[in-house]
Amino acid sequence: MLGCHARRGVSVVAVQAALLASSSGVLAQSSSTVLPPVTVDAPQAARAKPIPRPSKPRSASAGRAARPAAPTASASAPTQNRAVTASAARDGLNQAPAGQTATTIDRSQFDNRPAFSVSDVLRDSPGISIKQGNGPRDFGISIRGSNARNGFGIRNLVIFDDGFPVTQPDGLSRSDLIDPHAYGAIDVVRGPSSALYGNYATGGALNFRTRPGGTIDGVEYGVDGGSYGYLNNYLAAGKKVGNFEGSLFASDMRGDGYIGNSWFNTQTVNFLGTLKATPDDRFTVKIINNDLSARLPIRQSLNQYYQNPFQQGCATGVTAAAGCGTVRLFNNGFNATAGTDTETAMQAGLGRNDRRTIVGGRWEHDFDNTTTWRNQFVFDDRNINQPTGTTSAIGDFPSYNFMSDVTKRGEILGLESTTFFGAFYNTLTASSDTWNVMPGGNARLGRLSSNLYSDTTNYGVRAREELKLAASLTAVAGIGWETTLLRGINTAYAYAGPTGITTTTLTTADRQFQNAAPELALLYNLNNEWLLRGRVATGYGTPQVSNLFILPTGLSGNNTQLQTQKNLGYDLGFDWTPNNALKLSATGFYEFFRNEIVNQATPVAGVNYSFNAPRSEHRGVELAADWKFYPGWRFMAAYTYLDEVYTEYVENITNGAVFSFNRAGNKIPGISPNELTARVGYDEFAGPLAGLGGFVEVQWKDSFYMDNANLLKAPGYELVNVNVHYKTDLVSDTFRSLNLFLEVRNVFDRTYVASANNIANTVTAAGLQNSASVLANTTGSIYAGSPRLFVAGMKVAFK
Repeated sequence: MLGCHARRGVSVVAVQAALLASSSGVLAQSSSTVLPPVTVDAPQAARAKPIPRPSKPRSASAGRAARPAAPTASASAPTQNRAVTASAARDGLNQAPAGQTATTIDRSQFDNRPAFSVSDVLRDSPGISIKQGNGPRDFGISIRGSNARNGFGIRNLVIFDDGFPVTQPDGLSRSDLIDPHAYGAIDVVRGPSSALYGNYATGGALNFRTRPGGTIDGVEYGVDGGSYGYLNNYLAAGKKVGNFEGSLFASDMRGDGYIGNSWFNTQTVNFLGTLKATPDDRFTVKIINNDLSARLPIRQSLNQYYQNPFQQGCATGVTAAAGCGTVRLFNNGFNATAGTDTETAMQAGLGRNDRRTIVGGRWEHDFDNTTTWRNQFVFDDRNINQPTGTTSAIGDFPSYNFMSDVTKRGEILGLESTTFFGAFYNTLTASSDTWNVMPGGNARLGRLSSNLYSDTTNYGVRAREELKLAASLTAVAGIGWETTLLRGINTAYAYAGPTGITTTTLTTADRQFQNAAPELALLYNLNNEWLLRGRVATGYGTPQVSNLFILPTGLSGNNTQLQTQKNLGYDLGFDWTPNNALKLSATGFYEFFRNEIVNQATPVAGVNYSFNAPRSEHRGVELAADWKFYPGWRFMAAYTYLDEVYTEYVENITNGAVFSFNRAGNKIPGISPNELTARVGYDEFAGPLAGLGGFVEVQWKDSFYMDNANLLKAPGYELVNVNVHYKTDLVSDTFRSLNLFLEVRNVFDRTYVASANNIANTVTAAGLQNSASVLANTTGSIYAGSPRLFVAGMKVAFK
């Protein structure tokens, strides 16, 4: 939902003109700085201190002997084949540990384009699927289909920022706070990973890594602007001075949006600072803050999408054009005795006003040159005000996360070894309200609909061993054990008669879950070109407290029978790197789920119902390629094939009586079977045009089912994006470099579905399932993707 307020355009043009006037022509070299591994090949007597964030790039692989990585390391460069390292276990997701199926997306892949959101960068990794969420930068991120069937936010994977968790104890993550301009690399860990990352890591994990201050070494200012009023002013500052290294990122992004009632205004701050207080002690501080103010359109039915995908002409319910999403609001704010009013999102004032604040600290202490102790604490507060439909969710969700672990490098029976053991505790206690929205505009609140008091606590231990069995063979074994406590009291309010006589209904939940997750992996370096890898791992994800109190109707009720979802997955793959110009990676996987938690939309806008499918299977193939086939030319591709089916699930649907339908063999809705991102580009590396380049990018997403009966499909799409960019050094006492770029997205102006939430099947009174033509009128599902748009940007680095 790109866009911005044009009133700031004059000052931006003036700044651009001044900066352009000072430019001159040498190519600016950009490199993404990431953590290199600290290998166990160093002599044991040497005092090899693990340095928190040095500026030397790490190897592009995980399991093979460590070697320098090219500065253009890409997502298709496997992160598995590097040496067994202490830093991998010590820093958690600061790098993808050995044995994980993982890729790293390097800054060089998005530094020369206007990266609006995670959608623009994560598509470069296989296994990743993205769909538009409820807000400009709110996207559903899915790994191997893990989150594709969820209605909002991010679930079934764990997210970190520089190793600090930004997934709250209830398993919810949101991407509102992620501005891609802040990051140097993103690690994508694919497949069940609860042995290392705990609850909710059934799909994998992500770690967003900001650039170290020494890499920035000064100040950078950038501005992106384009169609639908989009404008993003951002700044990065960083320095390494003595034993301290710090970086600060800040951005201000605004937009009008391409769908009616989708303007937004969001500010983000992200700080990372590390102090090496003594030769043995390092202290790291992390601060993230995001403020979001946004209007939201109403999700459409498939028929409404075909009629009016961008919801134009939707000022009021009375004058609304065909295809406009509407909600029916109680005139008195509590029941229908005074009548109702059908209103559009613009008329009702639907939107989000949220704040997210994260403060974290980490202390690392070296007992000696082989043993490191780490302690980390994070405070994460999510404050929401979300009138997204007929109701508004209002609440504050403060959480606390503590972990402590020890990493020991050495030998076991003469074999090189890295041993990791840690414990953790996290908790979230909150009281959240759901209010009726009533006519009057600006999301006017009526009476309270429900209140949920919730308490979520997780605690446990995890252990991991990386053992080099031979020069070419590495074995990895890990296990995690965790207890989860879910407590909740849901109070539903009902109002009778014109005066609203109040009655309350209480539903309580007090659940305890205990889960264990083992994993095993083998990495075999056939030679310097081939790495073969195999992995068997498990994952688990408990329900969140709010899932326990929502019925299929969208109303409050008892859904406390929900169980933990668990998966057992097998990965088999290879990485082939015959030379510096070609990197290929392929992975096949097969995962068996029990009690998979699946979500679908309800008749209440913005409210989703969760249920357990007893058994299901997920299988697929992930391919990645990075080929520099001719000087200056580069081809990159990431492809994912998914085949995910119910193998045991009987769905009960009520219409007077209860009717049962066997879904075994049906595709799980929300899962696109084929996704591809491919890009071919050229960058001039010498001569008067050095620094000038461009690329053409193709995105393909296959059609997918929207319902459990597999009757209705959301259409697939193919998009083409074109980019031109120029980077140069500046001969100036003040300026260091200049980066300019222009991108045209959706060149052929395709109308496509950017998000389609799963919908519920319905039956007639005779027990016959309603056809696809009926389901196509089910609202609460679809957001259209952006039409053709133009985005231009510039970035200047100051000395």
